[in-house]
Amino acid sequence: MKGLFSALLVPFNENGELIEQGLREIVRQNIEVQKVDGLYVNGSSGENFMLSTEQKKQIFRIVSEENNGAVKLIAQVGSVNLNEAVELGQYATELGYDSLSAVTPFYYKFTFEEIKSYYETIIEATGNNMIIYAIPFLTGVSMSMAQFDELFQNEKVIGVKYTDGNFYLLERLRKRYPDKLIYSGFDEMLIYGAISGVDGAIGSTYNINGQRARQIWDLCQEGKITEAYEVQHVTNDLIEKVLDLGLYQTLKEVLNVKGYQAGTVKKPMASMDESKKAAVAQLVKDFNL
Repeated sequence: MKGLFSALLVPFNENGELIEQGLREIVRQNIEVQKVDGLYVNGSSGENFMLSTEQKKQIFRIVSEENNGAVKLIAQVGSVNLNEAVELGQYATELGYDSLSAVTPFYYKFTFEEIKSYYETIIEATGNNMIIYAIPFLTGVSMSMAQFDELFQNEKVIGVKYTDGNFYLLERLRKRYPDKLIYSGFDEMLIYGAISGVDGAIGSTYNINGQRARQIWDLCQEGKITEAYEVQHVTNDLIEKVLDLGLYQTLKEVLNVKGYQAGTVKKPMASMDESKKAAVAQLVKDFNL
């Protein structure tokens, strides 16, 4: 379960319907072109929180079929609706996903005891492993060391997707829990996670820039930090341009330019402005994507 995981993009048509063949193509290119070690399915990059339960199940099934055991699969099943999270967790477990993951419940100001109960309920109902998805800048939920201590007491909680800029807490977690999996969640800070001893990383830009992410990762493992920084600089130049043009719209348009059926984003997100498509095509050339 160590290594680099793409936070999988999901293609939709203008009516918000899943493009099945496009999803299969994106899965294959992540495995065969980007050379990732695994796929993180139905996370933020998959526009998960705008999907119906049935759409989420459809995505889990198609990805499992297309992957066919090639790489590790993590199913993000988190939801403010706990019954849905359990249903999705059971379904992904039946499909053979290697682990579940769940974002901390958000919007309402849940207490830590409520958050802990949420994870315990999903684990008990599925019997599967759980990777906590900590992303405080989107959920508003920041967990302390003492709270991670409580969650990690459950042997089924095998790790955390750590999308947080608090590198002091990351260092403390790494030292105290050498046997738990810690995944870095910020693509633009991969190098800092790597030199802090994380076990891997999960990123949306790996769908198009996985090869550079692999270079950064491998160089850090070899202690070649100066060289790794050079690749991170290029990666961050790319990320800046992607963010300027629109994150998910641009990632999908890059894949469209390269001949994959990546479709568009799901409303209420706005489709890519036609005037920006030439800039995306130039991005593909400039960064040899």
